[in-house]
Amino acid sequence: MTKNYKFLTLSAIILGLSYAVPSIATAQDMAQKPVLTITNKPMAATNVSPIYSSPKRAPEITAEQVTAGAYYEQGSTVVGRRIDGLGKDLFSLQNRIDGLAKKLNNIQGRGQDMAAGYYASIATINTQLQSGTTPGNPRLVKQLDTAQSNLDTLSSNVANLNSMALEIADTASRSSYLMDTVRSTFSLSGAVEEDHVRLAQMEDQVNNATISVDRLLNNINDDITRTTSYLATERNNLRTLAKGVTDGNLYGKSLSNHPFSQAQTSDLFQQASMGGGAQNNVASNYNAPAYEAPRSSQGVRPLAKIKFNKPNVNYEQPIYNAVQNALQRFPNGRFEVMAVHPTAGNAAQVAIESTRTRRNAEQVLRTLTQMGVNLDRIDMSTAPSPEASSSEVHIFVR
Repeated sequence: MTKNYKFLTLSAIILGLSYAVPSIATAQDMAQKPVLTITNKPMAATNVSPIYSSPKRAPEITAEQVTAGAYYEQGSTVVGRRIDGLGKDLFSLQNRIDGLAKKLNNIQGRGQDMAAGYYASIATINTQLQSGTTPGNPRLVKQLDTAQSNLDTLSSNVANLNSMALEIADTASRSSYLMDTVRSTFSLSGAVEEDHVRLAQMEDQVNNATISVDRLLNNINDDITRTTSYLATERNNLRTLAKGVTDGNLYGKSLSNHPFSQAQTSDLFQQASMGGGAQNNVASNYNAPAYEAPRSSQGVRPLAKIKFNKPNVNYEQPIYNAVQNALQRFPNGRFEVMAVHPTAGNAAQVAIESTRTRRNAEQVLRTLTQMGVNLDRIDMSTAPSPEASSSEVHIFVR
């Protein structure tokens, strides 16, 4: 029994050794590349978030986030860059208007100085002639030369004013073009809210510049008309005064400055139907309404009706023909420029239309004076009309 036990024990040892050597090699292989791990620890949970990631919960949007500064971050847009270019054009236009205004003030200042010097010389001559003097007094002749020099300087001022009027007219064209460009920019795609705010501000600034240009045009045309009439009158007076200096007598103002003939008022209004033909020719170019136009205080139908129902109305040539025909028939006749504005809408709309109509009437007035009609022969008036749908200007002969 003991022998058998020993035999079994020895066999078990040998068997254990035979199994031990492969086990050591297998452990080394598994350390390098484990195939199976047996453990009593719990298995880690599988990450399934990439697989079951939808749907996600959307973030909550608050009013603060919508109105926050992130939405209104400054950025460059195509419209914004164009507005920058328009801003430079507006700045150039404003500088040009300022320069023209200063230039006009300088010319007006020189004209006032020359007029003051002229009247000082004339007053000296008249005073001495009234007190009594010798014929051909050299002192009075010298004063007469000074007065003539002052009138020549005023004449050169008129030439400068005419040249400047062309510059102002060119500036008015630029202002009108800039206004059209600004308004057309509103319709461009790719703008942000701030771009339209800047455009609105620029539109107001261009509109103010346009008003300033119109005011310059009115002032310079008034100066040209007034100075031209003044020169014509004073040249006649100076010739008469020169005769007085030569003779040593006081004659007074020239007779050419005292008109003695006037048009027959009754014939003028009885024959005012001549304006009907001119009116039909002129009004047909401006789509004149079919209603009966407002009449002047004398009940005369207008010589011409101009309807400003579009941005640019080419009325100059028809008006010139109508006024020329009227002056040929009635050389001493007067003209009445009536601004007719519509009355539809609220009080603010009526006020705006009234102002626009007055500006159009001032434009017609400038045209008439540029055509050679003396400003003293033109009267201005305004009238509302419920039938009018847009700004109109009527011209009457009386």
